[in-house]
Amino acid sequence: MATPSKTPPGADPKQLERTGTVREIGSQAVWSLSSCKPGFGVDQLRDDNLETYWQSDGSQPHLVNIQFRRRTTVKMLCIYADYKSDESYTPSKISVRVGNNFHNLQEIRQLEMVEPSGWIHISLLNQRTNDPISTFMIQIAVLANHQNGRDTHMRQIKVYTPVEESSIGKFPRCTTVDFLMYRTIR
Repeated sequence: MATPSKTPPGADPKQLERTGTVREIGSQAVWSLSSCKPGFGVDQLRDDNLETYWQSDGSQPHLVNIQFRRRTTVKMLCIYADYKSDESYTPSKISVRVGNNFHNLQEIRQLEMVEPSGWIHISLLNQRTNDPISTFMIQIAVLANHQNGRDTHMRQIKVYTPVEESSIGKFPRCTTVDFLMYRTIR
């Protein structure tokens, strides 16, 4: 069983994006949930607001399905959980599965979380080669909640891919706000 690398409260994974080594690709995927309460669905899970959340409405396991239109390289998942706010709704055991579709998912990580508070970074590297995985689908399954809670809250989920080096040449990474504003050509 793997232990997630936990960041202190407030350590935002967007800091990794600013370094230029990873890029958030959740918007390129189709998201679905096993269940949700009205007004607490995918939109709240992806809205960049740590005060909103997805709330499941049914029996466990609670599932978040992330499907890409083409095979996609994924380096890391980041999940925001807050035990102080959510108590028994906070996940305590999560399984991360990958595959081509619902019928051939393979579990690659199982995590135990003890009263998480902040961003949890889950590495999705191939254990043999240490390369990022390449997949059509990711499924996050909430297997258990704290205090034997029935439904779950997840506040945010981010999916990151590594940024490949330019084939034109080696350019220094532009990390200041001024450079980032002008890093793409229209």
